[in-house]
Amino acid sequence: MRRTTDVEDLLRRHAPQVLGALVRRYGHFDLAEDSVQEALLAAAQQWPRDGVPDNARGWLIKVASRRLTDLLRSEEARRRREETAGRLAPRDAFTAPPPGESRAPSDDDTLTLLFLCCHPELSPAAQVALTLRAVGGLTTAEIARAHLVPEATMAQRISRAKQRIRGVPFRQPGPADRDARLAVVLQVLYLIFNEGYTATSGRDLYRADLAREAVRLARAVRRLLPREGAVTGLLALMLLTEARSAARTGPHGELVPLDEQDRTLWDSALITEGTALVEEALAQGPAGPYQLQAAIAALHDEATCADDTDWPQILALYDLLVDRAPEPMAELGRAVATAMVQGPQAGLAEVDRLEDRLAGHHRLDAVRAHLLEKAGDLEEARAAYRAAASRTLSIPEARYLQRRAARLSP
Repeated sequence: MRRTTDVEDLLRRHAPQVLGALVRRYGHFDLAEDSVQEALLAAAQQWPRDGVPDNARGWLIKVASRRLTDLLRSEEARRRREETAGRLAPRDAFTAPPPGESRAPSDDDTLTLLFLCCHPELSPAAQVALTLRAVGGLTTAEIARAHLVPEATMAQRISRAKQRIRGVPFRQPGPADRDARLAVVLQVLYLIFNEGYTATSGRDLYRADLAREAVRLARAVRRLLPREGAVTGLLALMLLTEARSAARTGPHGELVPLDEQDRTLWDSALITEGTALVEEALAQGPAGPYQLQAAIAALHDEATCADDTDWPQILALYDLLVDRAPEPMAELGRAVATAMVQGPQAGLAEVDRLEDRLAGHHRLDAVRAHLLEKAGDLEEARAAYRAAASRTLSIPEARYLQRRAARLSP
């Protein structure tokens, strides 16, 4: 008998391939996704008790196909839908294998599903929700809890997303737009990871389920695209960042900044893996944003203490990053690196240049406060910490910023 957690991991691994099998054969993404969810639920209830079938994917496909067939038979347009399904795939493609046979859907369906869930017709929020549901295998309730919204709200978001992509062929994009579409997929995975690693709102700083799911999906994409530098770089960035998670919060959930973390708590295995991936990513072609950010993360993780951080090299990497992908948050990171190399006044000058583009963002105020404190302007630093605290929706971040302000009170 397998543990429930083992079964859950197995189901999440199979979920995109099972969904891909149904969508390829029948079309109807929305109905197929609902059918797969019912098959996953049935497996979650039966497998821990009865054991995992020898052909787990085949079992899931069979159960989900049966449910989908029932749904299709109940609709008036059955004939038209069957004709559409026939045009979508070869007649015998992705049928459930008979008992004892190992033939199963290709892992490529995971990538095809990601392209579908991250279709440009969808908003970023819808892309994230649909990816977590269809590819990640999370329930609507789990996704709603992770995003701190009612389950009904999340259900509506996912339903609208399914309707939006109804009729989109289940295939990977062509060469003309493949790179742009892959960039969107990677952006969605990074959004999921960031929301898990540093929650933008709520009582918890870290949401392990989202961060780890993003890592799992990034690993899956890299298995399919091992020579894509951006994919390798993104996975490296996630691993090198996730490696610090155990040291980011104190015993009561309070935020611990990077320079104050107990580095003995960092995950050395993830750092080793992530550093090796950085070297591989940089060798796979021109360094893009994910490769450069991963290289910066590697330099932080390789330092045995905060004072050993190679800030000149980090600043050089930020210069490259901002040159190749101008983006306010990257420039804010460069401002911190500038301050560490050239002094706080030089960093503050960089921060001032970002005022128009990041006005009202709590991270701009937080960085300004930190640099003002280093420059010795404690009154202005205290005001900036308070402004940052008032603007963040994250309770742990707000409390940390309030403590910094209180520490500077006369």
